[in-house]
Amino acid sequence: MTSEQKNLATAKESQSSNPQPNSKQSTPGQQLRENLFVIAIALILAIGIRTFIAEPRYIPSDSMLPTLEQGDRLVIEKISYHFHPPAQGDIVVFQPPIQLQMQGYDKNQAFIKRVIGEPGRAVAVQNGMVYLDDRPVEEDYIDRSPDYQLPTVEVPQGKLFVMGDNRNNSDDSHIWGFLPQENVIGRAVFRFWPLNRIGKI
Repeated sequence: MTSEQKNLATAKESQSSNPQPNSKQSTPGQQLRENLFVIAIALILAIGIRTFIAEPRYIPSDSMLPTLEQGDRLVIEKISYHFHPPAQGDIVVFQPPIQLQMQGYDKNQAFIKRVIGEPGRAVAVQNGMVYLDDRPVEEDYIDRSPDYQLPTVEVPQGKLFVMGDNRNNSDDSHIWGFLPQENVIGRAVFRFWPLNRIGKI
């Protein structure tokens, strides 16, 4: 092999071991635009999920003891009620009805209670028992039996009768009346905090 051939071979090896820079490499300005685009998409997805699918909520009071404790953090799903109305036993988060707003509660403040009576059902509280259509409701989730009486009331169409599981320490339908279904934000389905109580509700 001549010296010229050796030099040519060395040059080819050098080129193969040192690839040329990518001429399509993004400039700092392009990278910034790409990063901003990714952040914008992430924000849109986060807002969309919170608005239409699910959102986290914090329990501010003891009105749902012993099922939910103050400080619990929950996932509230918003999809199922687009296909069917709230049902007896569901734990729902809702915006306060006009009765509570007149008492000074902010219309954007969220409450959480359990659905007891659906439209057309008759609800009563007598002798420490909740009755639905004249039948006692089995409630293994309450803190204590209610120490008040409520004459039979029929739930109007488009309304719900809701109560806190902590029967004697809950500002609920036995005080302020029926909840409009359109005020319901979603259904509590999962507790993610504290970790020692994590799980389905």
